[in-house]
Amino acid sequence: MIRIEKPAWDTMVSHAEKTFPKECCGVMLGSDGVVKEAVPLPNAYTGPQEDFFVMDPHDLNRVDAQARHGGMEVLGIFHSHPDCDAYFSRRDLENSCPWFSYVVLSIKSGRFDHANSYRPDFDQKEAPKEELIYG
Repeated sequence: MIRIEKPAWDTMVSHAEKTFPKECCGVMLGSDGVVKEAVPLPNAYTGPQEDFFVMDPHDLNRVDAQARHGGMEVLGIFHSHPDCDAYFSRRDLENSCPWFSYVVLSIKSGRFDHANSYRPDFDQKEAPKEELIYG
């Protein structure tokens, strides 16, 4: 289970809606399965950003260091799916880390529609849904 506090959730949804029709991405920070802060990051993918995202490793290292300094840890990654459902794609699975939760936000016609969270297994063979509580 992952629980996202309202300020962090609002940041995630706002970033996803502002980035539409491209995929947004960012990092979720907190502790004990509770996200206290969401950090939007630029999508560094050089191809069409409507269907994939990449986070710059330097951004990830910076955010991780800031989280530790603030007594938090990286709990997971969030990204959006423009004009489609919030599912965990094969490409998402292949680029995942099993120690993170992955929240996917469905943004349809520029507005938040729904979200799901996934937790990949260590073999990156599947990513079952996990309970998501937000707001």
